[in-house]
Amino acid sequence: MVRTCWRTQSGDLQLSLPTHLLDGYDRYLNKGFVRNRETHERLALYGQTPEVMVVSCCDSRVTPEGIFNMGPGELFVVRNVANLVPPYEDTEGQHGTSAAIEFGVKGLNVKHIVVLGHGQCGGIKAFREHANAPMETGQFIGRWIKLLEPAAIAMACMPVDKADDPQLAMEYAGIRQSLKNLMTFPFVEEAMRDRGMQLHGAWFDIGSAELRVLNDRTERFEEVAHPPIKAVANSV
Repeated sequence: MVRTCWRTQSGDLQLSLPTHLLDGYDRYLNKGFVRNRETHERLALYGQTPEVMVVSCCDSRVTPEGIFNMGPGELFVVRNVANLVPPYEDTEGQHGTSAAIEFGVKGLNVKHIVVLGHGQCGGIKAFREHANAPMETGQFIGRWIKLLEPAAIAMACMPVDKADDPQLAMEYAGIRQSLKNLMTFPFVEEAMRDRGMQLHGAWFDIGSAELRVLNDRTERFEEVAHPPIKAVANSV
């Protein structure tokens, strides 16, 4: 039966969320939350202490917690269009991603920052199709994806991924550029120097679940070795 409305504990109609989200909340309470009740209680009492921060795309097909099989409190994640890190700027304005990086590095003392890109990225595609006129993609998206311009210039001048298709090569280049931009933040450089914080680049394929990691020495993305994926029997 499809629910058309919900009621709060006081009996008032609760219509502020789609019903399928509230149905999902029901399942979460009775499955996910029950299994991790002690973890949630501990996190609520003592706060979060994740060792890893992930800069990921806001694409709904890419979920860092799912990809790395991490539970509550294990990843500090910031998501934006095309998983971009802007360069450090000491100016007024709304610097959401930069604020998250500052909190992750200085507030949580994370040990690792992972820039996680993915295949068929819409933000990368928009940049490639409108590189000469990025504002055609939208008032805010256009200004944001202009952050990819240095990556495109570097890729054109010194291509690393000569055998890859242009979309994939640009996805890789965007990750490399974000890692370079991370190094422009004084507190990131300080954390790497003083306490050994590390930066990583990774790329995920949505259809095959293939994960590739940036090799710091070769600057190329290499597939992570893993056991064969087990086949799941179709239920009748």
